[in-house]
Amino acid sequence: MAVALEVVRSEWEDGYRRYQDLLRDRVAADRLSLQLEAVTDELRKRVGQTFTLEDLAAKYAAADEWVRDTVSERAPTPGWPRTLAIVQDAAFHLYQRGAVDYSP
Repeated sequence: MAVALEVVRSEWEDGYRRYQDLLRDRVAADRLSLQLEAVTDELRKRVGQTFTLEDLAAKYAAADEWVRDTVSERAPTPGWPRTLAIVQDAAFHLYQRGAVDYSP
């Protein structure tokens, strides 16, 4: 599981980097921030406050559908499907910092 977890964390980090790159555009930044907030709120509900990185990775494995539903319902900004994977990875990257076993 350690290797798989490192692969997933690498995906999250890459998504966060791409998210940061997209924030240079002011209009995109506002839209992406709304999407990230919606996904993070849903993560809080699904994962809770006390979790491990493995718990979070398990939620990530099944996140595509609920992330799509969350953004389409709560932050359907123009062009949102194109940035959905980036926002998803960025949200997981940021949320992992709250894991009880988190280390950079």
